[in-house]
Amino acid sequence: MVGKSQIKFIKSLQQKKYRYEHQLFVVEGKKTVQELMASDFETYKIYSTDLNFVESETYNVELIKADDLKKMSNLSTPNGYLGVFKIPKPKKIPLQDWIVALDTISDPGNLGTIIRLCDWFGIKNIVTTTNNVDCFNPKVLQATMGSIARVQVTCVDLADFLKTANLPVYGAFMSGTAVHQANFTNPGILVMGNESNGISEEISKLVTKRITINHFGASTTESLNVATATAIILHEIRR
Repeated sequence: MVGKSQIKFIKSLQQKKYRYEHQLFVVEGKKTVQELMASDFETYKIYSTDLNFVESETYNVELIKADDLKKMSNLSTPNGYLGVFKIPKPKKIPLQDWIVALDTISDPGNLGTIIRLCDWFGIKNIVTTTNNVDCFNPKVLQATMGSIARVQVTCVDLADFLKTANLPVYGAFMSGTAVHQANFTNPGILVMGNESNGISEEISKLVTKRITINHFGASTTESLNVATATAIILHEIRR
């Protein structure tokens, strides 16, 4: 039986303040919950309305009523599976492969999609500025579709990181070398900027290679969505 205090506690983890106070985060959906259970993330508690799922798992899984799950959930229509996991301690960031650096991404859907894209293209590490949307935000996690289990996201002082990484720094701008003409032979860091303002002035000064995605249409569209742009550039990097 899930008590009111337990429901209130799980619900509080939707807020960043309480996530980091308790070092716990919440994910929902059978696929995402199972992927994190099978990963290096440490399981704190799993709740499900599915009796077969509860009985088939050896983890700390508790059967819960649909009404109680709805009180815990961040979704308007909960899907029957909610997992609570421990926020991992930061690990050393390897510099032997490409790294995606995010300069103040503010939209949870964009960050979640970028994490999923990195998983697709085999990018194991993302670094973000301290004022980036939190990677354990429920909407971010929902958008990753479980890819958070395989991509490490580390919050850093981005300027310091770029200065000390000793890797070429590629930045996505409205003008620069066309992405299909850029030389991506060796590992580097790909910097993607804020949805509205692009890469900040401070970080722009640390970019060693400016790249752009050519605009072929006749429309007045000013720029691509940052997640869409990331997908195109990562495809070129891996190609």
